Amino acid sequence: MASALAGLLVVSSVAAGTGSCRAEQHAAPRPSPPSRIGPKPHEEHLAQWMQRHQNLSPDEQQRALENEPGFRQLPPQTQQRMRERLAQLNAMPPEQRSRLLERAEQMEHLDPQQRQQVRGAMAQLGKLPIDRRRVVARAFRDLRAMPPQQRQAYLSSDYLQRQLSPPERETLLNLMAVEPLLPPQRSPDAPPIPPQ
Repeated sequence: MASALAGLLVVSSVAAGTGSCRAEQHAAPRPSPPSRIGPKPHEEHLAQWMQRHQNLSPDEQQRALENEPGFRQLPPQTQQRMRERLAQLNAMPPEQRSRLLERAEQMEHLDPQQRQQVRGAMAQLGKLPIDRRRVVARAFRDLRAMPPQQRQAYLSSDYLQRQLSPPERETLLNLMAVEPLLPPQRSPDAPPIPPQ
């Protein structure tokens, strides 16, 4: 279950780019990332845990979470963050929850340095005002759909230079740096992160 507990923390970093968890970025300290790469084969992932507990009420899921091995040894603020993440997942529409769980699953397979890169890029996106975040997210989505040569031309275009401020361009470049680590885009209309 250690991997599923870690997955709830990963949900926080994946969601951080949406602005839904911005306050949390400055709250409780994150636990140190695991030294190994990805979850062990015998460990249950967050998506598997959610599926196994899908027939329980939200209150029953909270109790199941609290009874997981290792949960009570975590710092109280980390336990509370996990409870909040589980409640957040249960409050989402099914399609949005599925997208977020897919992203969390992808993050669990990254090594600690890659995971930190993705967290940093998503946190940087999450710090932008929501209207500017949407502009940068749309540019990121458009870039993901382009072949590499076209991407470079678009990134250096006058149009993009006029549309984005220097910090927004930096955010976009950081998102492009971690783009190979992210799950593939589902459709041309899908945003890179769950909408709020």
